[in-house]
Order: sequence, then structure tokens, then C-alpha cells
Amino acid sequence: MENLKDNLDNGLKDSLPIATKELTLNMGPQHPATHGVLRLVLELDGETIVKCTPYIGYLHRGIEKLSEHRNYFQIIPLTDRLDYIASMSNNIGYCVAVEKLFGIEVTERSQFIRTIAAEMSRILSHLLWLGTHALDIGAMTVFLYCFREREKLLDLFERLCGARLTVSYTRVGGVKNDVTAEWLEDLYAFTGEFPMRVEQYETLIDQNRIWLRRTKGIGVISAEDAINWGLSGPTLRGSGVPYDVRKFMPYAAYDKVKWEVPTGKNGDVYDRYRVRMEEFRQSNLIIRQCIEKIPSGPIMADAPKFILPPKDKVLNDMEHLIHHFVLITKGPQTAPEGEIYVATEAPKGELGFYIVSDGTGKPYRMRIRTPSFVHISALPKFSEGSLVADIVASIGSIDIVLGECDR
Repeated sequence: MENLKDNLDNGLKDSLPIATKELTLNMGPQHPATHGVLRLVLELDGETIVKCTPYIGYLHRGIEKLSEHRNYFQIIPLTDRLDYIASMSNNIGYCVAVEKLFGIEVTERSQFIRTIAAEMSRILSHLLWLGTHALDIGAMTVFLYCFREREKLLDLFERLCGARLTVSYTRVGGVKNDVTAEWLEDLYAFTGEFPMRVEQYETLIDQNRIWLRRTKGIGVISAEDAINWGLSGPTLRGSGVPYDVRKFMPYAAYDKVKWEVPTGKNGDVYDRYRVRMEEFRQSNLIIRQCIEKIPSGPIMADAPKFILPPKDKVLNDMEHLIHHFVLITKGPQTAPEGEIYVATEAPKGELGFYIVSDGTGKPYRMRIRTPSFVHISALPKFSEGSLVADIVASIGSIDIVLGECDR
């Protein structure tokens, strides 16, 4: 027995210290937890991330360059393909920028309709985010619950404009078509039951021990770092910074309704989750107020040089038919010269359109400030030192989509 013990002690001494070797691991671009075609090159020491290098460009479609060869009307369908989970928000953001460039005043009814549509889009985006984020961490039931409400809202979108995902509903100067009283009643009924559904999601995971272990204290971003890195949206507000474009630079009808900006305290994955859960309730409240306050009136601005004439006049009057034909085939022939940057609050953060106009009917240059691009840029900073399993939670919590990142 003594000889055996001596041999074991000698073997243990020979095995120490253990030499370690860093491992390089490719995560993606075909990986469900990267939320799109994102490739991460991870340098690991055991299961600890030493370095994280993101690679993008696998979904590049050249939307910014394509926009320079199309008139201002033809660009609207391209914006759908940015954040294709919340295309209505992209449409609105682009049209707000073009209207500011052209000096177009949008009608009040159209502003309320846009606000309703934008908040529906925010709820849709957060529903998909919550379902997939929970699925990444291992909670499957939440995914099924979220898609129950998501389908109802998509059906309402389909009734509104004939499309569910890439809608192209907004127009420069207004919206494609008016809303009906029946549609507003059905949406109002949905807003009456939705808070109860949010409570169901929270009952499933809010205090679940596994959920808390996977989200509390993970992917921490301080308020100072969040500001310095240019983060926005729920990712920024999860760190305790109450910045929201809808409050600081109101557009549409956001200054005509009452709502709060949810914020977190610790800046971890759990706080970013809680901010989006509260945004469900705030968006629901905004929609209800807009339905209650929506005024009557036209849905398109009075700007004949830039605005398509009403369809009933196009079908019955030659002058309006010619006007419609020229705008559709050639677009607006002139635009004010200069440059402009306009930001709106998309579900994932600040979405900005920078347009340089040379006076023609097409933008000379157009650049898009998308939140996903900025958030991916910050990913290496707050993922270093965490475990491989934790980066899955971190990616989900910043809510990226590669369509607007690669643009």
C-alpha cells in the first residue's frame, strides 16, 4: 500500500503544473444563437473567452448604394429589408427623413396611424426577441406563447396593408391607405388582453432559478461604457440611461400621448430583458391612447410636387393620371440641395438616415446608422472574460439582426 501511495504522489507531482493551450473556435455564421449570419472567432482558455472577434458581411445587399440609383419613392421597399423583423419602423424612419428634407408637413391623422403602426412593430420585434432569446437559453414554452400574440398582430398588419413582414406601408407625406373603424376596434381589443399575456410570459421565466442564473450578472455594460460605445435602445436603457429618441426628439404623435421610458440598474442580460418586458406595456399603452385620440382628416400631405394623387382621382381624371404616371416612373424631379440626418427610435435602438441631396430626384449619398452594427461592435468588449455559454445570452440580450448590420 505504501508503494502504491508513493507512486500516486510521484505521478501527481509529475503532472503539475498542467500546461494549457488557447483554442480558437468559430461560432457561426451558421449558428442559430448568433441571430443571423454572424461569425464570431473566439479565442478560449478552457471555457473562458480571452478574445472575441466578430466578422460581418455575409448578408450584404448594398442597400445604401442601391438607394443612390433610385428615386426617393423607390427606396421605401429597400428599407423593409434592413430590420426585416420590424420593417414598419424602417419605413417610418426613412419617410420622416425625406419629409424633413423636402419640408413636407404630414397630416395629424397620418401621424397617429404611423405611431400605432410603429408600436405594433415594436411589440412584434420584442415578441420575436423574447421567444428566440429564451430558446437560446433553454426555455421553449415562452417561444410558443410569444408566437401566439405575434400571429394576431401580423394578421392585423395583413388586413391593414396586405403584407405581414415586408410591408412598405408608409409613404412620403403619409401612409398608403387609411385605417377602418373595424380594424381599430379589433386592435383595441388586442391591447385589452395583451397585458395579461405579458404576465404569462413573466410567470414562466421572470423568477425561474435557471433563467436568473443565466442572466443575472452576465454581459454587464456600465452606463459610461454604453454611452461611450454608442449603444442605444433597450441595450442602452438597460444600463440605466433613460435616452429614447421618441422622448428627446419627438416625431409622429409621440408628444401627444403619455408614456414612460423603462430603465435598468445593473446593465446585465436580466436588466435588458426587464426593459423590453416593460416596453411591451408602454407600447400597448401608446397604441390605446392613439386609437382613442385619432382625429379624422386626410392621410396624405398637400404637396403635389412630391405626393401621389388620390387613387379615385387617378381613375377618373386625366390630369391626375398624368401626374401619377410621372411621379411613379420618374419620381420627384427636384429636391432641396443639402444634407440631413434624422433619427427615430426603432425597436433595437436609434435608426438614423443621413441623406446628401444634390437637387435631383435621387439621393447623391445615403448612409444608414443602424443599432445592430453598433451593438455588434461593442460585443467583444463585454464578452471577454465570460464563458462560452454566456456569450449566447449576451448576443440575445443586445437583439441584433444582420440585415441592418450588413445593409
